Amino acid sequence: MTPPLSTRRAGHRPESARVRRERYQPHMKFTECNLQKSIVDALTEMSYVDMTPIQEQAIPHILEKRDLIGLAETGSGKTSACAIPIVELTEPDERVIQHIILVPTRELALQYVQEIDDVAKHTDVVPFAVFGGFDISIQKAKLNHGVHILVATPGRLIDLIWNTKLDLTHVKTVILDEADEMLDMGFIEDVDFICSCLLQEHQTLLFSATMPPEIAKLTSKYLTDPVKIELNSDQGAPSSLEHHFLHTRGDRLDTLLRFLSDEEDVDQVIIFCNSRDKGGDLYRKVNRKFRSCEYIHGGLDQSRRMSIFDRFKDRKIKYMIATDVAGRGLDFSHVTHVINFDFPFNPEIYAHRTGRTGRMGRRGIALTMVTDRDLPGLKRLIQVREIDAQWRGLAPDLSKVRSSKGRGRPGRPKTGPQGRRQQHSGPPHHREHHRESSSKGRRRSA
Repeated sequence: MTPPLSTRRAGHRPESARVRRERYQPHMKFTECNLQKSIVDALTEMSYVDMTPIQEQAIPHILEKRDLIGLAETGSGKTSACAIPIVELTEPDERVIQHIILVPTRELALQYVQEIDDVAKHTDVVPFAVFGGFDISIQKAKLNHGVHILVATPGRLIDLIWNTKLDLTHVKTVILDEADEMLDMGFIEDVDFICSCLLQEHQTLLFSATMPPEIAKLTSKYLTDPVKIELNSDQGAPSSLEHHFLHTRGDRLDTLLRFLSDEEDVDQVIIFCNSRDKGGDLYRKVNRKFRSCEYIHGGLDQSRRMSIFDRFKDRKIKYMIATDVAGRGLDFSHVTHVINFDFPFNPEIYAHRTGRTGRMGRRGIALTMVTDRDLPGLKRLIQVREIDAQWRGLAPDLSKVRSSKGRGRPGRPKTGPQGRRQQHSGPPHHREHHRESSSKGRRRSA
């Protein structure tokens, strides 16, 4: 049997000193936004009623065409916070690119298009995603036919700017989503280049979980008198997400298989590994016991990745093994569990992984398997993110563990200064093309 929840909490503090994590009480509904009826009808069909904090604070400013900086974590509802007002502001009769959304990965691009499609289902608004690893001639043909909202990874958009007569003169809005992730993946120069190509007056929206100096510099360069929305951890993280931990000294695989067999109320599960090799090994072992299993990673060709993505969306896959980069597009409300088979390299990665569940108010469980070697990193994670840790089985005494220092932990691949990829010389569009066409965009293991 899976070990029961322990009554002990890691990092316990007196009630007077603890952060109270009460469920956010929405003050605004989508019907109060003065949206066109076709959008309200679509939102009703999507079961969108109450706004999340980021939606409530951002949507009115976006509709007023204000520049905006949104500091919010994965799972906060920011994709919808962008998609809904952008569809509202689109003029369907003008078959030109009116909005550009830049994202770090192809999976997130596909997720954005799906969200916009759902919001715009009763309108004539056409979204389209372009990214590396897919036939560019097909993408060119679609763009020539007419697109209102272009979702793009930086490299492929630069390829199109340089090699086609891409008309960006009608762009009214630019959205930079997960800006810190694009920085970590080495894309910031390319984002800068794309923004510099848009000479007409337009609205710029930037969303990021953190605000490193390079992103702050970008905002001061391209945003005018922006509204700044900064959600604290109580508001930004899903209140319905439970953080479970399991301290294991034995075979983690056996522990995982027992958990998957015994756990109740499981709809879909994403299991994260730190490298492609580890993920492949785990997939082979899990697939022998659970046939409804797949493995998504950066080394798959685009058609294979999209096939897996679509089958997961249609709930034909129950257990998904994933690396960090490939797993970022798996944003579906029916994911009930996220499992960190390998302990995440830093608190930011933990937030991105666990943000795959507990979305839109639905209950989600994030289970992290912890070895003795992981305890220093775990202590820091709990402190940094103020996690109310629930233990499956006995909880280790973290008071006797020295916290790890820095962003990572032993064994993390070196990525250059400040933990990021080394910048290479040469034109941005050439560098970016190679990053996106292969799996080397972030870490070789992704």
